Amino acid sequence: MKSALSRLALPALHLLPPEAAHSVALKALRLGLGPSIGPITSPRLASSVAGLTLPNPVGLAAGFDKNAVAIAPLLQAGFGFIEVGAATPRPQPGNPKPRLFRLTPDAAAINRFGFNNQGMEAIAARLSRPRSGIVGINLGANKDRKNRAEDFAQVLLAIGSHVDFATVNVSSPNTERLRDLQGKAALKALLMGVMDARATLPTALPIFLKIAPDLDDIALGEIVDVAFETGISGIIATNTTLNREGLQSAHAAQAGGLSGQPLFEHSTRILARLSQLTEGALPLIGVGGIGTPEQALAKILAGASALQLYTALAYKGIGLAADIAHGLDALLAKNGITNIVDAVGTDKETYL
Repeated sequence: MKSALSRLALPALHLLPPEAAHSVALKALRLGLGPSIGPITSPRLASSVAGLTLPNPVGLAAGFDKNAVAIAPLLQAGFGFIEVGAATPRPQPGNPKPRLFRLTPDAAAINRFGFNNQGMEAIAARLSRPRSGIVGINLGANKDRKNRAEDFAQVLLAIGSHVDFATVNVSSPNTERLRDLQGKAALKALLMGVMDARATLPTALPIFLKIAPDLDDIALGEIVDVAFETGISGIIATNTTLNREGLQSAHAAQAGGLSGQPLFEHSTRILARLSQLTEGALPLIGVGGIGTPEQALAKILAGASALQLYTALAYKGIGLAADIAHGLDALLAKNGITNIVDAVGTDKETYL
C-alpha cells in the first residue's frame, strides 16, 4: 500500500525543483510515509559479501541520505543494505544551487553537489544509535584541504565503529582534482592510510573503493593492482560519468556527474572488465543505471556480488528496492539458480 502511495506522490514531487523534492522525500520517509516491509530475502537472494551477511543484494547508494537522517525507514524499504554520506571531517555547504537536474527524457540526472554534508561529528552521532540492518559510510574529503588523503582516514576513525562497512570515494567529479587520487601512487598511499586507520578500530571493517566509469583499461588494471596490494575488501563500480553522449534532455550540457539509464551499459562494461581482471577474487558492487530486475541480473552476470540503486528511485519511487529484489528472486528461480553467488560473473563476456 505504502509503495503504491509513494508512486502516486512522484508526479507531485516532480513539480518541485529536484533538490527540494529530494528533501521532501527524506522528510516523508522520516514521517513513516514510505514502505515498511523490512529487507526482502529468500534462500536465492541471501549471501555473504566481504564478510557482510546480506538478506538480499539490492543496496542504496551513497548520496541519497547524505546526513544519515532516515536510516531506520530506509532499512524498512526492502533494501539489503544502505550506504550514507559522503561525510567529510568538517561540514561544508557544497556547490551553489541549482546543482541537481532531472533529465526526464533520458531517465537520468546530473548533479554537482560537491560533498555537501553536516560533517562527520553530526553523522557519527546519528549512526551511533541502535538499529537493525547493514549500514555503510561513504568517506569524503573537504574541498579546501591540501592533503585530502588524510580526510578519508579521519572520517573513518570518527565513524568506523558505528557502521558495517566504509567506502573510499575518490571518484566524484564535483570536487576539483579529487579524481586525481585514482592514480596508482596517490591511490595506494591514500588506501594504506585508510587501512592503517582501520587497524585501530574494534573490528576489521570491510573497506570498498568507489571508482569512476571514465577510466581506460590501463587505469583499471592499476586500480586492481592497488586493491590487491592494499588488501581492501572490494570495488564499487561505478560513480557518475562526465560523458554526455546520446542525451536528449535540455539539461544535457549542465556540469556535473551524470547518473541513471545512460550510464547502465558503460558502467556494466567497466564492472565486467574488473571481474575479468580480478578473476573473481575481489567482491564487486555494481552501480549505474539499474532500474529493473533484468538490469540487476545483468550486473550480477557481469560480476557484481551486490548492487546499489539511486537515480531510478527518483523516477520509480522508493518501492523500487522491493520490486527489484522480488523480481530478481523470480528471475533467479526461472533460470534455475539456487543462490545469487552461483550467477556472479558467469556471463561477463557478454558485457565486455
